[in-house]
Amino acid sequence: MAEDPGSTVPRRQLGRALRELRNEAGMTLDGVAGALRCNRQKVQRIEGGIGAVGKADVQAMCKLYGAASELAGALIGLARQTKEKGWWHAYGVAVPDWFDLHGGLESAACRLREYHGMLVPALLQTRAYASAVCLHRPGVTADERDRLVEARVQRQSLLRLRLPPLPRFEVVLSEAVLLRVVGDAATMTDQLRHLLDAGRLPHVSIRVLPLAAGLHVGAGAGAFVLLDFSVGNRVEPEPPVVYSESLTGALYLDRPWELAAYEKIWTSLDALALDEEESRRLIIKVSEEAYVLAADDGCRVSDSW
Repeated sequence: MAEDPGSTVPRRQLGRALRELRNEAGMTLDGVAGALRCNRQKVQRIEGGIGAVGKADVQAMCKLYGAASELAGALIGLARQTKEKGWWHAYGVAVPDWFDLHGGLESAACRLREYHGMLVPALLQTRAYASAVCLHRPGVTADERDRLVEARVQRQSLLRLRLPPLPRFEVVLSEAVLLRVVGDAATMTDQLRHLLDAGRLPHVSIRVLPLAAGLHVGAGAGAFVLLDFSVGNRVEPEPPVVYSESLTGALYLDRPWELAAYEKIWTSLDALALDEEESRRLIIKVSEEAYVLAADDGCRVSDSW
């Protein structure tokens, strides 16, 4: 039986970060290989996320590229994870929270499929909604919370890039997400209208899973994102990844049987969800009700659609 090569996620993220540092330093693959007294193929393998990476190699590359000590520490922590068979990223441990691993995967993906039964996905949150969500994150200072919100808002530029290729973003939301008040009625009114605006983008699909659908297979899975990657300059595309986040960390799944299980869940959600037009009508209905509630509470909300 072949040995399990382990999760590709930390290797790919480490390789991507080291490639960016090399480019910023203005160095070629041959130049790096010469400086480190190794062959060009080794540098390519590290940048391509192929195989485990030694701590000494990452230290040498970070020193060569003049990487800041904080970033070098994060990358060395990531290198330690490249031999793991399954990967759980705990915030603040080995790889710090500020090193946005998921953001790197997100920006490289050609297709994102996300299901959420509790909250609006981060890529579709308004600033006020994101602030209300982060307000309930324990052990976070006001300054840290502001940075988290700003990072979340900045990530959303992914959906509005001026140049192609834009990623295909498909979302299935539980109807409960629309009904749950996060912040106040005015925050929800603006958030629901923001969903309507985002749904008009040609590469974005927002669909609602009605409560009437009852218990479904996605209920046991919780929120997740399926990320697919294009071939690019590679002979084979990077394997897909399932990302699932909790309060204390994030789980990255990329084994074939794990991916097959989540593909099956997505197929079920896809069959149960309303189509885009039906979903849009439901979002409008709920947003109108939220607007009336906000007006009754004396909250100021935008009248624009």
